[in-house]
Amino acid sequence: MNLKLQRALRIAVLECDTPLPETKKRFEGYGGVFEFLLRSGAKALNRPDLDPESGLEFSFWQVELNPDKYPDPEDIDAILITGSKHDSFADTPWINKLVDYTAKILSETNVRVIGVCFGHQIVGRALKAKVGRNPDGWEAAVNDVQLSEKGKELFGVDKLRIHQMHRDCVFYYPEGVEELGSSPVCKVQGMYSPRRLMTTQGHPEFNKEIMREIVDTRHATGIFDDKAYKEHMGKVDQPHDGLIVSQAFLKFLLEP
Repeated sequence: MNLKLQRALRIAVLECDTPLPETKKRFEGYGGVFEFLLRSGAKALNRPDLDPESGLEFSFWQVELNPDKYPDPEDIDAILITGSKHDSFADTPWINKLVDYTAKILSETNVRVIGVCFGHQIVGRALKAKVGRNPDGWEAAVNDVQLSEKGKELFGVDKLRIHQMHRDCVFYYPEGVEELGSSPVCKVQGMYSPRRLMTTQGHPEFNKEIMREIVDTRHATGIFDDKAYKEHMGKVDQPHDGLIVSQAFLKFLLEP
């Protein structure tokens, strides 16, 4: 009997920024960072229906630098919107186009959407939620996220430890999504809708090397003062649950 081989999951990574030099040297772009994360998650899942190599097919779209090129929804199963140093609420052409494309994907197709940090906020904005500067300020390096019941179910843990790097936020949950978690600094830490979308405000793809380079750079450029630098650097090496989030993303993409 011939068994029909399952087609690979086709994931289009919408790259919304360029990594800093050391991270770029290792991964080329943020698409490479996410490919490493998701293939690692697939290995950890160890599911017979998801081969870590042949079961995932990635394409990379640098929408910040090439805003006229987006994937055809007919050719993909999911989009993943990365983080960015830019403001998700900015009224700039490439960001407005990204919001419109995301809204169209969510409303007119069966393509699933993952959003991380800036990408999480873009999904919120596409769903008409308010996005802007967080009055409570920065959240950086490894922080705890208190999970909702749905968050505990999806991630399989009672509390999530995850790298953060943001001072913007989604102010409230859009209609039709489920809450995944919150922190003292940021109420909307993740959104979920079955077979439709899954987002995190935190960065599951970051490790201590990536985070250290970002914190160092933002200190050198004056974004973080000495006090903030010391606080954030004190949390860079803490254990984090990026691999757990990666597995949850993959389970979401495989939901029947």
